[in-house]
Amino acid sequence: MLQNEITSIQKLLDNNGNIANAGFAKKLLWEYSRDQIRAPKSIIKEWDYYYIGNKDYALCVTISDMGYIGALSASVMDFTVPKQITKSAVCVLPMGKFHMPTTTQTGDAKWTIGKSTFNFINDGIKRHLYGNYVKFGKNGEELTFDIELTDAPEESMVIATPFEKKGRFYFNQKINCQKANGFFQLGDKKYLCNEENKSLATLDWGRGVWTYDNTWYWGSLQTILDDGSTFGWNIGYGFGNNDKATENMLFYNGKSHKLDEVKFNIPKKADGSYDYMKEWTFDSNDDRFNMNFKPLIDRYEPFDFKVMAMIPHQVFGYFTGYCVLDDGTKIEIKDKLGFAEHVHNKW
Repeated sequence: MLQNEITSIQKLLDNNGNIANAGFAKKLLWEYSRDQIRAPKSIIKEWDYYYIGNKDYALCVTISDMGYIGALSASVMDFTVPKQITKSAVCVLPMGKFHMPTTTQTGDAKWTIGKSTFNFINDGIKRHLYGNYVKFGKNGEELTFDIELTDAPEESMVIATPFEKKGRFYFNQKINCQKANGFFQLGDKKYLCNEENKSLATLDWGRGVWTYDNTWYWGSLQTILDDGSTFGWNIGYGFGNNDKATENMLFYNGKSHKLDEVKFNIPKKADGSYDYMKEWTFDSNDDRFNMNFKPLIDRYEPFDFKVMAMIPHQVFGYFTGYCVLDDGTKIEIKDKLGFAEHVHNKW
């Protein structure tokens, strides 16, 4: 497909609240503002999601203002066991009260629900993530975290995707392979994040107005290769109209390399349902992404009230295969930890 690359600063939305120029970029060039949106505040969705981890453990923390529901969400994963805990503290009808940043370049996201507080502070040079979640553990242990992120890469993945319905859009940036330094602690168990254990962080920054019923696929990886190079990817599809661009991209030493279409091949059971814990495969139409994926943990924390539902399968495991950069360089990886997900949302 012919993909539309954005190379200059421009407004994200036109006067009718639609994406003015759909496509992808390697830097945050679109300018976003809630004032440009022509949709009810109750369905505007804004979130900052961070994944911080290494080969042994990981922390996910999210601040999300999803219109009629706001949340502080966290996941702690220990890949050596393996096990995971995920919880969310929620509030109703924030509708912009979180004052989420309009850009990833600078600005703070912070909120308190009950006795739990998350702070994501960004001064334009480093990101400081700190906070607590009370009664997070299975025995009521508190989760605390204090982590600084530095060395954000020069390029990343940015996409502006319209839906068929007018006034609906998905605007997203993924910043992989940031250096992480600090800790998170659950009860008496402290997990260090530093250069020695090769901890890295990814930001999933999203703003938009979605249609009601959506299914998407998303995969991500960040690692340090044997020669010290940083490497990772963002892959996905199913969300909105991708005629102008896909969100598939490789990241190598701070530079982005654009892929075309990548397919998730999830095994199925005899009844036709997905068998998420069997080995997956991934391939691309340009033969630049070819992977096997051995699942380790299925982070499955659904809620289903029929009218409103979120049914996620975020599967963590080990990727083995090859990728090809824009210049033809072949990157081979073996048993590198990442995740791939299949999510069905109605809200």
